[in-house]
Amino acid sequence: MRPALPAAFLSVPLAHRALHDVAKGRPENSRAAIRAALAAGYGIEIDLQLSSDGYAMVFHDDGLDRLAEATGPVQARSRSELQAIPLKGGDGEGIPDLAEVLRMVAGRVPLLIELKDQHGEMGVTDGRLERATTEALQGYQGTVALMSFNPNSVAELARLAPGIPRGIVTSAYDPAEWPELPKAVCTRLRAMPDYERALCSFISHEACDLSRPLVQQMREDGVTVLCWTVTSREQETAARVFADNVTFEQYLAPLTS
Repeated sequence: MRPALPAAFLSVPLAHRALHDVAKGRPENSRAAIRAALAAGYGIEIDLQLSSDGYAMVFHDDGLDRLAEATGPVQARSRSELQAIPLKGGDGEGIPDLAEVLRMVAGRVPLLIELKDQHGEMGVTDGRLERATTEALQGYQGTVALMSFNPNSVAELARLAPGIPRGIVTSAYDPAEWPELPKAVCTRLRAMPDYERALCSFISHEACDLSRPLVQQMREDGVTVLCWTVTSREQETAARVFADNVTFEQYLAPLTS
């Protein structure tokens, strides 16, 4: 089953890690950033990591150090522990879980959810984060789509929740920009060989690589192309020549293109 990406994902720009601006007390993926995106009418992109007790937590990095008032891996802490750790630059609130964010969004805007690679090298997944994600989404009535850089994760999502639209986050995969990956893995992922296997309906591609012939051939063949991450109106204008919508940060994207 290949569910289509809802048109709502093309009608408004998508706020990357929600509408974050730490200078205004809105850390990445925070409740404050989500509230700001909702108030502005933007779609929202968020990231998920897994807690030690198997909950999907709304947080980007696999380590706590950059974004939270703690150190060490996210996976080493329970949901309750993570909820109690304040985000840096915020108002003291901790890390939310996916269920709470779903209650906040409540279908008001489209929600694009990225599952972060949990095992390294974009390899085989144990399915724990995918199960936690799809369980949290049971009964959610809003417009939602799932994606991951790891195509094995996307394939697992297709198995667990075939009715939810899904896509692969894709890149130029320059080995210099991906030192954690073997060059052979970069070469393979650059060719996007797993799109059909995972029954995807979109990709979210690196903005600086949108003009690559493979990407544009996929778009001509009917694949919806989102992109990450534009940081100015000038970049957005350039990206929209080659993509159907943008994920943005560091400026306020116009709500009409």
